[in-house]
Amino acid sequence: MLDSSIDDIRREFETNFYGPLLVSRAFAPIIERNGGGHVLNAHSVLSWLGNGGSYSASKAALWSQTNSLRLELHGRGIAVTGLHMGYVDTDMAAGVDAPKVSAAEVARLAVEGIRAGAHEVLADDISRQVKAGLSADLTALYPQLAG
Repeated sequence: MLDSSIDDIRREFETNFYGPLLVSRAFAPIIERNGGGHVLNAHSVLSWLGNGGSYSASKAALWSQTNSLRLELHGRGIAVTGLHMGYVDTDMAAGVDAPKVSAAEVARLAVEGIRAGAHEVLADDISRQVKAGLSADLTALYPQLAG
């Protein structure tokens, strides 16, 4: 956060926060006129962890935005689901040596979650583990802060 250029941080927020907001603002009236529907926001497990610097901050802001939109759009017949995931087996994560969930599995879980009316979909084990740990002491998520 301190060493990245402000322009780079702004680009991440433009992409990860303002982009989804502008899409939601553009489509909400159309979805409402069509009798209701659904918005799916793609989050990251890093929306709950600060390990990704400004990327994490922008995804945390998207998580909060998703919760706010869910409340705003509920009365308009539009449901909002947050899709959380760690590494997905795509070209973007090709160089990462860590467990990855398949894109097909993420898509399947997202559709299943939408059909079930889920507020959040946790698409992999790491997302489920981190979400479960949010109520713990911060040192559980950030062991380097202990002692």
